[in-house]
Amino acid sequence: MRSERTPFEGGPMDGRVLPILLGPTGHPPKWYEIPVPAADGGPPTVLVYERVPAGHSKRLHLQKGWKYTYTPSGRKPGLRWPWTKTKPTPPGEDSARKPGEDSA
Repeated sequence: MRSERTPFEGGPMDGRVLPILLGPTGHPPKWYEIPVPAADGGPPTVLVYERVPAGHSKRLHLQKGWKYTYTPSGRKPGLRWPWTKTKPTPPGEDSARKPGEDSA
């Protein structure tokens, strides 16, 4: 399988470049999880990084590869099926939430 050297931004992996295996479409995975073992032997902490475009060329605006940015919440967003509807917000609650975002 092919791999691509991909930079990481933010979090504990900031500034590091790791070889990431590419999928059948030639792209790295959309989310990259790194389990970090706990010092006391407890459950590992999982660092979550999201794949974003690394930049674009000036003239033709072509994409210049990928990079991973740190997600401090540590959770990937849930699946959003096209046939599901978002829950309506009751009056008085903050309506600035993004669709599909849990209130928990």
